[in-house]
Amino acid sequence: MHATSTQLSRETPQETARKASYTSSRDLTAAIIGAAIRIHRKLGPGLLESVYEVCLGYEIGKLGLRVERQKAVPLIYESIKLECGFRADLVVDGRVVVETKCKEVLHPVDEAQLLSHLRLLNIPIGLLINFHVAVLKDGIRRMVNNYREPPEQSP
Repeated sequence: MHATSTQLSRETPQETARKASYTSSRDLTAAIIGAAIRIHRKLGPGLLESVYEVCLGYEIGKLGLRVERQKAVPLIYESIKLECGFRADLVVDGRVVVETKCKEVLHPVDEAQLLSHLRLLNIPIGLLINFHVAVLKDGIRRMVNNYREPPEQSP
């Protein structure tokens, strides 16, 4: 049975409350990392990057968050919009870019790719997650692009 887009957009009161708890970028990235850790514990390392990307999108969606997979990253040079085929693996709630990797070692070009996506999408924070590690926390990098945490508001 396939869910229609109407079914997917309805939120239960629990989902609305859960989503509201991700007001800060730190809470949001912690939730994404928690989802990645759950996947890594179930599947382990060694699968294709695309498998982890699909599973992570699914897990984040279960948290009541909006997830865009393979989001086009526009490149505007002077006044011309270039279709270069750049794509961000996941964009969560329009606030965090997640790049999934499955490789022995992350290289500076992987970080540069994420920073470029952050800059071009005008999103301040990103996660680079390499699932090809024994312990996932060793494969996670949180990166920022001209980021300033908004001041916390008192209740």
